[in-house]
Amino acid sequence: MNTSDILFKIDLDKDNIPEKIKWSASDSGKEDNLETNAISVALWDNEQKNTMRIDLWTKDMSVDEMKRFHVDCIGGFAQTILSATGDEFMSNEMNALCEKLVEHLKKEEQGK
Repeated sequence: MNTSDILFKIDLDKDNIPEKIKWSASDSGKEDNLETNAISVALWDNEQKNTMRIDLWTKDMSVDEMKRFHVDCIGGFAQTILSATGDEFMSNEMNALCEKLVEHLKKEEQGK
């Protein structure tokens, strides 16, 4: 059986605020310690039947980037729910929400 390790390294400031986030995956074929400004990891707890989450972002991540990141995550969830369950209704509703949020972001950008 093959295994893959995914590693996150978080550099914190004196107040434990992330300054740098680095990640690597043993089978990615990419260099180690790639930098990113945010991660969002969701884990299903089979015993408790709920989701545990880890959400981290650096001081350098802008509000606009954070909003875009979350819209992209929802879009990814829409694709995942369709491929994992075949539930077109849920997928379509998530995609519709993404379209609505993208329009909101465009209006915000025009107002700046």
